[in-house]
Amino acid sequence: MKIKIINHSTNALPAYETNASAGMDIRADLSADVTLQPLERALIPTGLHIALPVGFEAQIRPRSGLAAKNGITVLNTPGTIDADYRGEIKVILINLSDKAFTIHHGDRIAQMVIARHEHAEFELTDQLDDTERGEGGFGHTGV
Repeated sequence: MKIKIINHSTNALPAYETNASAGMDIRADLSADVTLQPLERALIPTGLHIALPVGFEAQIRPRSGLAAKNGITVLNTPGTIDADYRGEIKVILINLSDKAFTIHHGDRIAQMVIARHEHAEFELTDQLDDTERGEGGFGHTGV
């Protein structure tokens, strides 16, 4: 699949790190470092603009290394980039650790997964089909 992209940053284009990777790393496009204090969040620019085909979305997800090692994650995970959005991709990062964390220009801050999706049409009804699970949820199968 080919996706048109504008890159206003000096960073490389998003890329898969391995042949079997689902996500492409995306990088911070910063004119100055951003330091996130514990529990602080910030909107981090990437300098990237994309044009996805209709029926696809880009999901912005945390990088597992940043989350595990530093407590840095994407707040609205996964963030969704719609096919008709042409603005700059920005990532809402939050620091869930107890230490300050500094983001530098070019740091890999998130990963982007391109995914197909469907549009649903709701059909109003008074009754739903019975299932084995029924209305059980939020831990109904045990600890």
